[in-house]
Amino acid sequence: MASGVEERVRGMAGEGEEEEEEDDRPQLSAAAAEALREFLAEQRRDGAGGEGEGGGGGGVELVAEDWRLSQFWYDERTARALADEVACLVSGLDSSSAAVACIACPTLYAYLKTSSPDVAAQLLEYDERFGQYGGDFTFYDYNQPEELPAAMKHAYRIVVADPPYLSKECLEKVAKTVSFLAHPEGSFLLLLTGEVQRDRAFELLNVRPCGFKPQHSNKLGNEFRLFTNYDPADRLGGWEKSDA
Repeated sequence: MASGVEERVRGMAGEGEEEEEEDDRPQLSAAAAEALREFLAEQRRDGAGGEGEGGGGGGVELVAEDWRLSQFWYDERTARALADEVACLVSGLDSSSAAVACIACPTLYAYLKTSSPDVAAQLLEYDERFGQYGGDFTFYDYNQPEELPAAMKHAYRIVVADPPYLSKECLEKVAKTVSFLAHPEGSFLLLLTGEVQRDRAFELLNVRPCGFKPQHSNKLGNEFRLFTNYDPADRLGGWEKSDA
């Protein structure tokens, strides 16, 4: 795992760009950072290999967040709201074309498969610990945005993306992945990223912010938003109304 992390860090940016990339990463508040450090220390002491969330019946199994990979899991409210929205979109599509691609958002994948196990969902992730999901896992490095199995090209009517870093470079590359995955007849796109990406997200992916604001289990200092390329109307708060 350590060597994989080092490879990703080296591939993040060229000479002279690493400091800028570091500044673009999501920032935790001091209190949340301390809480996360304590949580990770407890995980190591207990030797826990996973994290149970979701409550009720079977729960949702997630590996522990790895800060070095810019991993911040959604809180339960956010995960359930997103899973419900995806399930709603799937219900309006022909079952043969209702596949869902989850780009770097394992929390959503886990909750979706728990609440709607029949939904065909694929998790694209850099962290190979998610190989525990078997055929539903595809290794994904945003630095090679289109190095994916040919069978995945234009195969998804629903794409959910949560770029790991708040940088122009990262969003541009994830946008290429979205284009690779999206169905030629059109796809529903949900993008979760920082408010600072609002204009860039609209330019690259023609998405607008919704009233619903995603939150993470460990509170981040950055304001996160949900952007979509369709108006969810009475769901997720609908598209945010313009002041103009």
